[in-house]
Amino acid sequence: MVSFQIGHVSITGNFRDNNEDSCFVDDQQRYAIVADGMGGQSSGERASALAIESIPRWLDRLLDFENANTKAVNEALEKSIAHANSEIISLSEQDPGMRNMGTTVVMMARVGERFYFTGVGDSRAYELRGGKFKQLTVDHSLTQALMDAGTISAEEAKTHRYRNVLYKYLGSRDGATGGTAVEVAPKSGDRFLLCSDGLTDGLKDYEIAELMTSHDDPQKLSEILVDAALEHGSRDNITALVVICS
Repeated sequence: MVSFQIGHVSITGNFRDNNEDSCFVDDQQRYAIVADGMGGQSSGERASALAIESIPRWLDRLLDFENANTKAVNEALEKSIAHANSEIISLSEQDPGMRNMGTTVVMMARVGERFYFTGVGDSRAYELRGGKFKQLTVDHSLTQALMDAGTISAEEAKTHRYRNVLYKYLGSRDGATGGTAVEVAPKSGDRFLLCSDGLTDGLKDYEIAELMTSHDDPQKLSEILVDAALEHGSRDNITALVVICS
């Protein structure tokens, strides 16, 4: 197994009163999670916090991090997300102040010699390998659905009136699954990024790709990415979590 380091930064930004993003890295670096809450201040903050409390609890219970096969990993990830989704829905139904709460989630799990990436909503996972930068997760947004249907172009999606509307997130009836996780055999030199849409609101993919090679310390690199998104006008909370393999 290649060795790797993780760094992460999460900030409120210049346009919000509080940070509804949450970020979590397991003590043994077996998994990392970024969540972006929605529903307005306290409810969004609570939803993302609940996601990063619930998912680790279930992963620790359901997943053999040394020997699980791909099917078992997918089942554990799906069930962990489903349990978190149920808990968020339950709280939203019990507390009128949390009625519109929800959160995205994107996560990486290290199992044996593999990394697995999955997400619900529009927080993203990226891979930089051999100079090639690609998105590993799929956005569950209306604009992505319209692009998939060929109704709008990628350029039109950037300014579309529904670009921030999600059809799937934790806290929704359809939010219990992120689909099949993307499996990666990490190599020395690989770099991975988990981020909330506050980062991609401020930076285009090619700008992120360029910045991803700007430092060899993942903590410093996370700070560079967040600062750049802020400077480029991101109007949201911003979270970046960077994994560098050596």
